[in-house]
Amino acid sequence: MARINIDGAQNVEVSKKIPCEKTPLEQLEIMEKYTEMHKKYKDADKSKREIECIKTIFPVLFRSIEDTDLIAGRLDFLPIGFGSVTSIGGVGHYCVFHKLRKFKNLLETEEQKKRVDELYDYWQDNDVKAIYCQDVLNDTTTGRFIDCRYPFMATARLSGMMLNYRKLMNNGINGLIEIIENQEKNEFLEASVEALNLLKDVIERQKELVLEAKKKASTEDRQKDLELMYEDLDYIKENKPETFHQALQLFWIYALCAGVINYGRMDIVLGPYLKRDIERGTITEEDAYRYMKSLWTMIENRRTTVNGRIIVGGYGREDEEACDMFARICLKVCRDTRYVEPQFTLRFNKNTPKDIMDMAYDCIADGATYPTLYNDDVNVPAVEYGMRVDRKTAEQYVPFGCGEFVIQGKSVGTPNTLLNLVKIMQISMNNGYDPMDGIYKAGNVELKKLSDIKTFDELYEQYKKVLDFYFDLSVDAQMYSYEVMNREVSFIFNSILMDDCIGRRKALLDGGVEILGGTNETYGNINASDALFTIKKLVFDEKKYTLEEMNNAALSNFEGYEDMLSDILDVPKYGNDDRECDEMANDLYEYVANGIRDRGIEKNMGYYLIVISNNQTNTDWGHETDASLDGRKKGVYMNPANNPQGGAAKSGPTAVLNSLSRFDAKYHGGSVQNIKFTPRMMKEDKEKVKILFDTYFRKGGCQLMVTVVDHGVLEDAQKHPENYPDLIVRVAGYSAVFVNLTPDIQEELLSRALYD
Repeated sequence: MARINIDGAQNVEVSKKIPCEKTPLEQLEIMEKYTEMHKKYKDADKSKREIECIKTIFPVLFRSIEDTDLIAGRLDFLPIGFGSVTSIGGVGHYCVFHKLRKFKNLLETEEQKKRVDELYDYWQDNDVKAIYCQDVLNDTTTGRFIDCRYPFMATARLSGMMLNYRKLMNNGINGLIEIIENQEKNEFLEASVEALNLLKDVIERQKELVLEAKKKASTEDRQKDLELMYEDLDYIKENKPETFHQALQLFWIYALCAGVINYGRMDIVLGPYLKRDIERGTITEEDAYRYMKSLWTMIENRRTTVNGRIIVGGYGREDEEACDMFARICLKVCRDTRYVEPQFTLRFNKNTPKDIMDMAYDCIADGATYPTLYNDDVNVPAVEYGMRVDRKTAEQYVPFGCGEFVIQGKSVGTPNTLLNLVKIMQISMNNGYDPMDGIYKAGNVELKKLSDIKTFDELYEQYKKVLDFYFDLSVDAQMYSYEVMNREVSFIFNSILMDDCIGRRKALLDGGVEILGGTNETYGNINASDALFTIKKLVFDEKKYTLEEMNNAALSNFEGYEDMLSDILDVPKYGNDDRECDEMANDLYEYVANGIRDRGIEKNMGYYLIVISNNQTNTDWGHETDASLDGRKKGVYMNPANNPQGGAAKSGPTAVLNSLSRFDAKYHGGSVQNIKFTPRMMKEDKEKVKILFDTYFRKGGCQLMVTVVDHGVLEDAQKHPENYPDLIVRVAGYSAVFVNLTPDIQEELLSRALYD
């Protein structure tokens, strides 16, 4: 069988990475050592091979302490190494092939470049994602993320790992070692002890880097900050943390070693330390603010685009006073820094203190785009149903990435499958062929010709048959991603802090994690439902056109069908509080959501749920999708996440939010709602906006992300990007500097309604 080539972009990157501190030759030597260990231990237990490989990159890849750092821990990533996600490398033993090719150009001699070629060839057969893709990808139905020619994309990654850091804090490194050593030994547990001892080596290296930084420190205050950093590193190496700074430091170093890029409910982890230190007078709130601002900078510098989640607030917190104290400091930092990361998130409920909600709205009004708002009074019972867990467990839900949910410390929920609902609909209407490229993509589904379809229900049922075919592909691909990853790696650092890998003596995907779940990203939901509604109205209700006529118009990109296009655009669209139109959107949503969920249950997964997300894939996939019968033209971006297609929402913000609130949250595993307001509206009409949001959340709204920008600013930023280096916008599940986005993404953002 021909080798599937996965060379190419594997994720969304809109933030420029910080260059590696090592010389190109040093980087090459590290990658060669990693590869040598992978070869040497190729036939060993996967845990043994993993830890021996990781020893070649830790602690050597840790960077120098920078002048503003108040905690230690900066880490480089190379084109070859070990990780969980593509944002900072890849999954398991990885090679990012296009970055390795680019790296080759940095080398000076042909001999050095030849060494890179040898690495490239080896990892073609050993990169975990490449191994997965050989078995799953094909020329018709299934492409790799992000190859948008296909109706279905599949990938292998371990996104959204939210670790149980309280276990780390309560036991310290030595306490964890003791817990492991009290278990009956196996190779996974032995490797786990080695990993924790390696963590100590990493901390020792940080101490050396602090001493190097002290030699360069020019002020007495900086010397004191570095002395505290050194003392606390020395302490946490052998003891569980006692102070806020120590807990913050231990959390951060561990997160870096685990390769995680989302951090979870940090108010629960760090709040009690903060409260105790302030009550004792050990630190002031200003000290805590400085430490958290440093963490914000460290997260931003990792440049993971859609990640960096820090979550505060909501149900399921034992010491709410301590957690709220921490949340208030985070809100101040968020408002002052205005970075694109971390993705700062506020979970709230009916009992959330008013001043915290006011601070959140003030942050948003100032253009921070954070916090993103999650309504616990809707989401907690929804998670109970969707993930089939009890209330106490559901209260520990956390969003990550582009809005997917996991249970902190208890579940895997990575989105390794993606569906284009518009392309699938077009396949169902064109005898199984994708009109974009003329390739048959309906598998063994038997389809009627459009001329033989006499009712709307028949058309809808035909669409559902093709959807079902892709649902089946999805769940199998999701499960197989776990099988392949588990065959190759143990994710040791992640496993140690996930319940209950140590108790079960098993790695994360080997039966160790308590809840093995997953999510399926769906795109074009609203374009598809609006197209269905348009067909129902114009063909079956009003009998103005035939199915064949409308399909031919779409195949012609509406050229020569201008009158029909005008009629299509006049049909009500989702986002305008039209109940009949919204019911069609909800009907399609529930069919897709339940179809995916039921298949997860059949496969004995803890959960498998759709996430109505968006990064920029709605735009990229739109480029490879033919014209659709909602009036969207060929190659144009699809609707963003759960929101109307750009230009379709014409009835004001209340109507949009009413439409959004009609989706029942219990059927999905996360969704994204974006809305844009002017600064004038957010400030001068602040109380009206609060009432608007409160009403939306009371009606069932589960989440909201807000961009605040003036009229004409985005358009001017397109023309004069040099004048807007810090203009931040919500793309969907993440924020970005507007001028760093490609022109097509900028156009999609401009198409969204701006309310004043």
